[in-house]
Order: sequence, then structure tokens, then C-alpha cells
Amino acid sequence: MAPAGFGNRVEGVHAVAAAVEAGRVNRLYVERRRRERADIAALVDRVGSGKVRLIDDVRTLATTDSPQGVVADCRPISSVTLESLSAQDTALLVLDHLEDPQNVGAVARSASAAGIMGLVVSSKRAAPLSAAAFKASAGALETLPVVIVGSIPEALNRLKEFGIWIVGLDASGEQSLFGLDLLTEPVAVVIGAEGTGLSQLAAKRCDVVVSIPMVKEAESLNASVSGALAAFEIMRVRNRPG
Repeated sequence: MAPAGFGNRVEGVHAVAAAVEAGRVNRLYVERRRRERADIAALVDRVGSGKVRLIDDVRTLATTDSPQGVVADCRPISSVTLESLSAQDTALLVLDHLEDPQNVGAVARSASAAGIMGLVVSSKRAAPLSAAAFKASAGALETLPVVIVGSIPEALNRLKEFGIWIVGLDASGEQSLFGLDLLTEPVAVVIGAEGTGLSQLAAKRCDVVVSIPMVKEAESLNASVSGALAAFEIMRVRNRPG
């Protein structure tokens, strides 16, 4: 059975505005005391009064800490297939069981800004594509293609079959991410989970494991920062002269 999709609930002004722009909002819940605020009034006008319900406190419906007076029930976004992202010039980020939805959203935001073609995420033992992820993505998850897979190692095997190079990003990598020529090829960069890094099964399927150079006393970088550096390094390497 096909996945039901993701993004059924979004919260916060920017996340809701992106869902409104995408035409996904089925019901918009708005706090009465904020109804006339300019940015929220604009959302109400776009959605139409028939889909708006005024309530005293949207926090009773919200799952994030700061819904900013608006919560929306939305038509879900469908995940895409690995095959659809296997073009000759593809560049993907694979999230190897990230557990913090805010990290997932932040990676999506960076990936979208850097021109990455899509994300690959796991449906198991990983952060869901929840309202918190959508809020952190600042609208990126509305447009960035996402593949949801049951097994990251199996997904990496399939990507290799499509001729896509697999680059693991981990503190143990002896080669630097920066200037890696392989990033100009069809590539998927695998970002390890917070605290634990790449899983053994994912690392075994990588063609190369690279790291981000840092001074010795520095702690490892947050997963979202690592994902951002990888995304923009792909963009830089592909756009450099010659």
C-alpha cells in the first residue's frame, strides 16, 4: 500500500503561509485575538472564510511550542520514488535516522536553498516529517521532493544500481568533504544521526566516507549544520570555474 503522505498538520505563520501558497490547506485554525494581525489576516483572506475556524487558543491543537496563533490541517504531500530522483546530474541528501525533527527541517531548508534535488528519509527509527520539521524548514518541505524508505541501507543499494555515488559524512572519514571531485558526479551524501553518526550498515554501502575538517578541540557539528555544509559544498564544486 502506498504511503499516506506527510505534512497533514502545519503550525506557525511561515509554515502555514507556505502551505497556503501550495494550495494544501483544508482547515485553518486562528486565535481570535490575532485574527486582525496583518500577516494572519492575509492568510485568512487567501484560504477563504469557509475554511477558517476561530478559537481562543490554538495551543490546544498544536504539537509545537510556538504555533504563533495559527494551525492548519492540510492535504498531505506525497513522497516520490528513488527512480524519479536518479537523473544523471542528481544530488541528494540521505538522512540516516536523524531523530530531531527540527534538524530534519533545517536540512531540508539548506538543501532547497543549495539546489539539492531531494531528501531520502527513513520511516523507521527516525524523526517524522511533523509540524516541527515543517516549521524549521521555512517552507522548503512544501517543494523539496522527499523519498520515504523502510531501509536506508537498501535505499543506498538501489541508488548505487542507478549509477549514483554514495558519499558518507562522518567524523571518522579521513578524506575532506571540501573540494571532493566526486560531488560533481551523480551523488547522494549520507548524513549520520545526532550523536551516533553513520550507522554501520549505511557506512558499508558508501563509496567513500568523508569528514568536515575542524580544529582538534572542537566538538562534532550538529547534523543540520553538517547537512548544510554538504549541500552548499555540492553547489560550490559544481559551479566552480573549469
